[in-house]
Amino acid sequence: MGLSGASLAIDAGNSKTDVALVGADGRVLGTARGGGFQPPVVGVGPAVDVLAPLVASVLARAGAKGPVAHVAAYLANADLPVEEAALEAEITGRGWAGSVTVANDTFALLRAGLPDGAEPRGVAVVCGAGINGVGLGRDGATARFPSVGRISGDWGGGGHLADEALWFAARAEDGRGGPSTLARALPAHFGLTTMAELIEALHLRHLPDHRRYELTPVLFDAAADGDPVARSIVARQADEVVLLAAVALERLELLGEETRVVLGGGVLAARHPLLHERVVRLLAERAPKAVAQVVTAPPVLGAALSALDRAGAPTAAYARLRETWT
Repeated sequence: MGLSGASLAIDAGNSKTDVALVGADGRVLGTARGGGFQPPVVGVGPAVDVLAPLVASVLARAGAKGPVAHVAAYLANADLPVEEAALEAEITGRGWAGSVTVANDTFALLRAGLPDGAEPRGVAVVCGAGINGVGLGRDGATARFPSVGRISGDWGGGGHLADEALWFAARAEDGRGGPSTLARALPAHFGLTTMAELIEALHLRHLPDHRRYELTPVLFDAAADGDPVARSIVARQADEVVLLAAVALERLELLGEETRVVLGGGVLAARHPLLHERVVRLLAERAPKAVAQVVTAPPVLGAALSALDRAGAPTAAYARLRETWT
């Protein structure tokens, strides 16, 4: 059947990709999940190739015979305008829809946390595998950061936290740093005894590199148990989250009015008490009128809400869509 009024909502992250087909009435007509989206590693075309079977799957389930109305694609690694333009051109060329919007995936988190039917205005900070912040202000003004790693001033995210924990643990064991329970807790997570063993296992690829991410919860456990080194790392992460939010608010001239600050991504959504409480406290000090909100719904919800915005959907459609992911 034809689905000219439907839209494809895409949230593509570093580790997983979600695609949903959403009707103009807010019904979710199909979903699919696939692997990570990494155009800087594989190139724009091959990265979009990862999306193709997911799009085909949800269209087939709905019995779609032709292009849908719109693609709302919120993508990790679409950090610069030139990257967004290249990805938009590539997706447009696939013929999946009559129109295409591409934006960084942090904007999907922001949209998921904003009220429906109002001018979008607020700030979002995502702290998952990486870290990023964006904001929307009056008359479509935006605030964003390159967020391409250390060269763009980034600090934090699950991968970075794991590396920080490894750095301090290695030095705690060999005497270059102060003592820390991380020196035993990190190798113990992999059934090892010493940091020397863990360093060797990672260096020689006996442990795949992606397994470093498993160490982030170990870091938070050590912090909760009182380890001063672990606590200092967690505190630094909170500082960086607040800094991103406050700078975005300042750029958009929103510090003087009540504004939603949406927090998301695996690290923030877990609401680790040390991290969450410090973020809330420091945000209140730096931006007293900011209203912090943790969003745990999947970011693809934000992409789908954006598609409804474009379609001019009725209020009931938004309620129906949100019920699907809450």
